[in-house]
Amino acid sequence: MSFLIRKAFAAAPSRTTQGGAGSFFALAPLVLFFIVAYFLLMRPQQKRMKEHRELLAALTKGDEVAMSGGMLGRVLDVGDVFVTLEIAANVSVKVQKQAVQSVLPKGTLKF
Repeated sequence: MSFLIRKAFAAAPSRTTQGGAGSFFALAPLVLFFIVAYFLLMRPQQKRMKEHRELLAALTKGDEVAMSGGMLGRVLDVGDVFVTLEIAANVSVKVQKQAVQSVLPKGTLKF
């Protein structure tokens, strides 16, 4: 019986003859997936974050802005963390600077 088992294993082809090339081709789709994910997901997000940081750094008194919640206002004061907005005549609120979504063209707000 053991003679038949040894003979069957001896006749079976060896898989170790392929070398390391097989393992490279097995990992290639995984590496390709991460490269595509970086260029389609992570890089555009980093670009948007950089543009938002630049927008906040360039914020000055008199700019008209839109907040992430939809509120519109004119900047009265810019601090490190907070921005004071005039949202109506003689009505001002203090909001977090990060909540500023975009800067509107001058003359958009009329109050």
